[in-house]
Amino acid sequence: MGRLDDAKLLGGIGSILIILSLIPYAGVVIGIVGLVLVLIAVKYISDYLKDRSIFNNMLISVILSIVGTAVISYLLLLWFIMGSLLGFGSVIQGAAASDFFTSTLIAILLGIVVIWIFLLVSALFIRRSYGAIANKLGISLFNTVSLLYIIGAALTIVLIGFIIVFVAVILQAVAFFSIEEPRLDEAPKVPE
Repeated sequence: MGRLDDAKLLGGIGSILIILSLIPYAGVVIGIVGLVLVLIAVKYISDYLKDRSIFNNMLISVILSIVGTAVISYLLLLWFIMGSLLGFGSVIQGAAASDFFTSTLIAILLGIVVIWIFLLVSALFIRRSYGAIANKLGISLFNTVSLLYIIGAALTIVLIGFIIVFVAVILQAVAFFSIEEPRLDEAPKVPE
């Protein structure tokens, strides 16, 4: 099996696992495994095309996504703690409760904006990576996937973006499964 065939299989299966990350309880682990498989697939494609920037851009995107996920996890914990403390009326009373609530709400809103920026920048790096793959392998579906990631990231602030990102991941699986090993009479497209 050639490197592109490996990338096709790993990227397609990884994308399907990312889709299955919506399953309760085990979904997080399944999603992480899927993300790692997609990252390995992009590494294989990057090595095959002899273009390190393809993998580097995807790696930066994944790192930004992890940082964004860490921020959102922290904010959810903060929100939970805030709700728990406000539930204890004897602990925080009157103006102190109002100030605490306001400052926590501002922190959460600022955090949401920061997460949104991380997702948008992450999507731009996906665009660079998948754009290069689309151009060099001749699979324009990767361009469509990267565009959907950008649109989805931009619209996550109003929650519609999550649906668009879900569609992008489905098309990402199709794009990976569309990769074909070049025939022996065809030379691979390499950067000049």
